[in-house]
Amino acid sequence: MDTKQHIFKDKQAVAEAFAQYLAEQIAYSESYSIALSGGSTPKILFDHLAKEYKTLIDWSKVKLFWGDERCVPPNDEQSNYRMTKEHLLDYIDIPMSNIFRVRGEDDPNLEKERYAQVLEREISASNNIPQFDLIILGMGEDGHTASIFPHQMELLEDSNWTAVAQHPESEQKRITLTGPIINNAKKICFLATGASKAEKIDAIFKGSSDSQNYPATHINPTNGELHWWIDEAAAGEIVI
Repeated sequence: MDTKQHIFKDKQAVAEAFAQYLAEQIAYSESYSIALSGGSTPKILFDHLAKEYKTLIDWSKVKLFWGDERCVPPNDEQSNYRMTKEHLLDYIDIPMSNIFRVRGEDDPNLEKERYAQVLEREISASNNIPQFDLIILGMGEDGHTASIFPHQMELLEDSNWTAVAQHPESEQKRITLTGPIINNAKKICFLATGASKAEKIDAIFKGSSDSQNYPATHINPTNGELHWWIDEAAAGEIVI
């Protein structure tokens, strides 16, 4: 697997460098589909995009989706959509018709089907699967990504593009993209920062046997590019 590593001093530097990279990708495209992630680093990214790229990016050609969402209303403090709205969407000129949120307030089993239909309608297919231009992913301290947790590894192979996942501790239900549609993307970009991620990242990069138990290990694009954007704390012993 050809993995590109981008290592910066801290999470702010990661966010700023990735924002520039993202702006360049969008500039060279007529239309650009992105699946967003929740988390602390994306929050910093969104703040930076809202401040520095409000007019530098032509947001009218960007389509925004979500890689996963908690099954809560859009105004709930746990909502990934709410975080994106408060830190990015409220500040940029993007048509509402280009924003495709997961309806976390609806019945999860019905919503996963509806969202899959949205993806099929709005995103061009490759390999008979919708192909995102770019997917932003985070990684939890347990090695999960999107809302694919270690106890639900089957979602990495699920032939459906969306699934209902469940947090292993809180048992909160979530809607998540599955492995096949994630791995079908043109570009997959992990944003992972902080020393708490170093052990898992080291294991993934070294291909240790334990890493096979981490969903993030199995993100391996079919024909696309895999990028890890990390800070020095998360890089740990990786040679910089």
